[in-house]
Amino acid sequence: MTYQEAVDYIDETPKFTKKNSLDHTRAFLQRLGDPQEKMKLLHVAGTNGKGSVCSFLASMLHAAGKRTGLFISPHLVDINERFVIDEDQVSDEAFLAAFHKVMDCVNAMKEEGYPHPTYFELLFLIGMVIFEQARVEYLVLETGLGGRLDATNSIAHPLVTVLTSISLDHTEYLGDTVAAIAGEKAGIIKEGVPVVYDASCREAEEVILARAKELHAPAYGIHSEMYKISSSSQKNIDFSIHCGYYDDISLSISSVAEYQMKNATEAVTAIRVMDQEGIFTDEIIRKGITDMRWQGRMETVLPGVIIDGAHNEAGVEEFVRTAKRLEADYPVTLLFAAVGDKDYRHMIETICRELRLERVIVTEVGGYRSVDVKEPKGLFEQFGQKQITAIPDVEEAFEEALKEKGDGILFCVGSLYLVGSIKKILRDRRTAND
Repeated sequence: MTYQEAVDYIDETPKFTKKNSLDHTRAFLQRLGDPQEKMKLLHVAGTNGKGSVCSFLASMLHAAGKRTGLFISPHLVDINERFVIDEDQVSDEAFLAAFHKVMDCVNAMKEEGYPHPTYFELLFLIGMVIFEQARVEYLVLETGLGGRLDATNSIAHPLVTVLTSISLDHTEYLGDTVAAIAGEKAGIIKEGVPVVYDASCREAEEVILARAKELHAPAYGIHSEMYKISSSSQKNIDFSIHCGYYDDISLSISSVAEYQMKNATEAVTAIRVMDQEGIFTDEIIRKGITDMRWQGRMETVLPGVIIDGAHNEAGVEEFVRTAKRLEADYPVTLLFAAVGDKDYRHMIETICRELRLERVIVTEVGGYRSVDVKEPKGLFEQFGQKQITAIPDVEEAFEEALKEKGDGILFCVGSLYLVGSIKKILRDRRTAND
């Protein structure tokens, strides 16, 4: 197969079918030579923030000179984005070589009666082969969905586990209460392995602490009073950590989003508790935190243009908190799109209640999950927004939004599909101008 044929094959594998068991994934890993046993693993789960925490961790490991792999999801434009080695996504050639090795294994095991891996399981297996062949020393693993039954949980001996903020999302798969979802996420906690967790929700914390106690896992909760902002601008935030688990440290993040302080604090704590040899100095940690770039989450892609993948209640609340701080000094224009399986009504209501938007442009993304622009337009009107334009084509909508923003700020929010579309538009334009 060619690279594109391999991507097409994976895309045709259903994304949300019933997962196979972890024993099924372990059997495939064993047949592939147990690549996970040749790396030091850091495992991260949660509803919001896990991608950012993973990226902070990988950035600090890289700053320490460690050969570092990063497995994340979803991708925004190219499937290779899911496999990062020393801050570069893997080449098409490396991806294709791993794909062929995994497919040889899949075809042989299907003949023995093993079911075909699901979409995410297949990507996880490909990733493990990629990272082994690249001789990665440390691998940061982001769960796909949940934790307890996620393919990434087939690993047995991580150095540390991290649980980011937990809220209601994917309730059809994980349960309809925070406690139920926390139980699924806490499934990545391992016997005796330190766990760092977001302690802002008491309902989730009770579940996490109970699981940690059962498995004799030292638990490190992160509370909001443990980090404090000292100054901020339209480009970065300076803050300090006073958590009591280690000496205080002052840091700077290249982001306008205050919630990244919490994500950075979780990542720094995870590095500290796994660092038995004192390798990670304050200087290394500062460099790793400052250098971290996480695309699609409060990412500035053009001057005054910020894209954010907020697509659930908790994510939108964090977006609103950041936008509210910036709109005190700049007029704000919003480009919005959502997909049908998200509660976009509540998202729009929250945005309209909290922000004084100059103008809103709504568009469509997500293929078969797309929402006709008339629906969000009507909701913005219902919740009091006056200046609204509906443009189904994303590129045309983005152009209009750029014109409308003037000297203010344009936020592009509502779906990772929207973020991915804008990233592709900008990349194609750069390619055409080269």
